[in-house]
Amino acid sequence: MRAPTWTVGDLTVHRVDETPLPPATGAWLLPGATAGLVREQDWLHPDFADEAGVLRLGSHSFAFETPDGRRVLVDTGIGNGKTRANPAWHGLRTGYLDRLTAAGFAPDTVDLVVLTHLHTDHVGWNTREVNGAWVPTFRNARYVTARAERDFWAGHALDGPRRQMFADSVLPVEEAGLLDLVDVPPDGTDLAPGLRLLPTPGHTPGHVAVRLTSGGATALITGDCVHHPVQFAHPALGACVDIDPARSEATRRALLASLVGTDTLLLGTHFPPPTAGRVVAEGEGYRLVPVAGN
Repeated sequence: MRAPTWTVGDLTVHRVDETPLPPATGAWLLPGATAGLVREQDWLHPDFADEAGVLRLGSHSFAFETPDGRRVLVDTGIGNGKTRANPAWHGLRTGYLDRLTAAGFAPDTVDLVVLTHLHTDHVGWNTREVNGAWVPTFRNARYVTARAERDFWAGHALDGPRRQMFADSVLPVEEAGLLDLVDVPPDGTDLAPGLRLLPTPGHTPGHVAVRLTSGGATALITGDCVHHPVQFAHPALGACVDIDPARSEATRRALLASLVGTDTLLLGTHFPPPTAGRVVAEGEGYRLVPVAGN
């Protein structure tokens, strides 16, 4: 099945699916999003949650070409064949690379890989196994993340699962000389025409969102500053894996407030289909008006 796309001015943004996440993911990730609270938001059904109030989430990337011809991939999912503590992520065998290629972004044609942050489900396809070794999947690309993000993990006491993730999905990219660390000031920084990183800290210290602009249109790729649309209605809902919950909430509130009335297309890194939409105010919070892909 062809990957859905969205038009942002002269840009075409492709969603490249890896895998749906198991139904139990939502209750683990967003423990405050109880079934009753979810059912109160009629607009979440049937796309973003089922009738029982179980959240739907997925793992996917976004790919596009900038006006100057750079071919960009934002986040790389969980990856195949990785040793992971989470059973749902362990030893995956998905057709992600086939879908990426079918969307027109064969691995060797990718010029830039943007990593919103260095969590396991965002860096997995940084590498693939070749002859028993983990090697960069996108060998002709520069991989980019915020300097604050890499510096934080360099000084953090890593547990076993995270050490494993760095060993198979981050260090091989660094050792190949392909990882670029960028400083992201409060107002963001441009990587290419129409491509800007915006600091959205809290989930991790160096987390960034990705803003695209073209022809007067704007889109924003969330990364994990928002995991699920239920957080629009209840911005105080945080993820169990937020490094700084208070800062994560403040970032989320500021971001959602800034998007109301702007016509910005929001693309959720873990949002299930239809994945994209526009933010409108509703009551004391917000909701997402879905925009289906082409």
